Amino acid sequence: MSENTLNAAFRRMGFTKDEVTAHGLRATASTMLNESGLWNPDAIERGLAHGDSNAVRGVYHRGKHWDERVRMAQWWSDYLDTIRDGGQVISIAFGTGT
Repeated sequence: MSENTLNAAFRRMGFTKDEVTAHGLRATASTMLNESGLWNPDAIERGLAHGDSNAVRGVYHRGKHWDERVRMAQWWSDYLDTIRDGGQVISIAFGTGT
C-alpha cells in the first residue's frame, strides 16, 4: 500500500496534512522505538518496511528479525493502547540538543 493511499484515507477521515501523514506516523514510531532502547535498530527498520539496499536480497529476507519484530509490534500496540486509555505520554524534546 502506498503512502499516498494512506494519506488519502486520512483526508477522507477529516485530518489535514498538517495534522497527520503516513510518513509522520512512521517517523514517530521510529523515534519512539529507537528511543526506548529495547529493540535492535535493524529490526526497527525492517518493521517499518525499510528494505535492504540490495533489492534482490531484500525481497528474500522478509523474515529477518521476525521474532523481535513481532514482540516490538506488540509493545508498540500496548503503548498506543496505554495512551488511548489516558496513560502517560512520553515527551520528546526535538531539536533542543537535550
